[in-house]
Amino acid sequence: MDFNIIENIMLVLSVVYFLLPAYIANLSGLAFGGKNPLDMGKNFSDGNRLIGDGVTFEGFAYGVLFGVIFGVIEGFIAGNIFFGFQIGLLLSFGALAGDAVGSFIKRRFGLSKGKPTPFLDQLDFFIGAILFVSLVTYVSVDYIIIGAILTLILHLSTNTIAYILGIKDVWY
Repeated sequence: MDFNIIENIMLVLSVVYFLLPAYIANLSGLAFGGKNPLDMGKNFSDGNRLIGDGVTFEGFAYGVLFGVIFGVIEGFIAGNIFFGFQIGLLLSFGALAGDAVGSFIKRRFGLSKGKPTPFLDQLDFFIGAILFVSLVTYVSVDYIIIGAILTLILHLSTNTIAYILGIKDVWY
């Protein structure tokens, strides 16, 4: 096998490993959901909901919790639990904040929960995670590009599986 291929595979795996707290937070928010919307049912000045029913306090809290737990595990493996905690917290909180911002943007365009918004639906949490984690660590352009591509692929494939299993109402 060519050495460059191995290096590229290792780079992709490194990006996935780095982003796992964000991915876990996003998945946990969906899996544990909840009934109490983050926007508390409030409308914006345009008459539409601020965020909508899809982003809940429970989902946000569980998402951050599980993202942080995974970050701490990664920190333990790397020998720096505090840094793992920081990374886990910022990636998971950023991911869920990015998802909420994505929902806010969709509501401004009058789109209800479940209506497709290509790229925004798949990348809002990724962008939020990268922005927040960038507060404490440098994220290279390679990581951002590879992460965005992987996130698009993983998001669509996992959502399709969740749809088939009846967890989500739409495949995207």
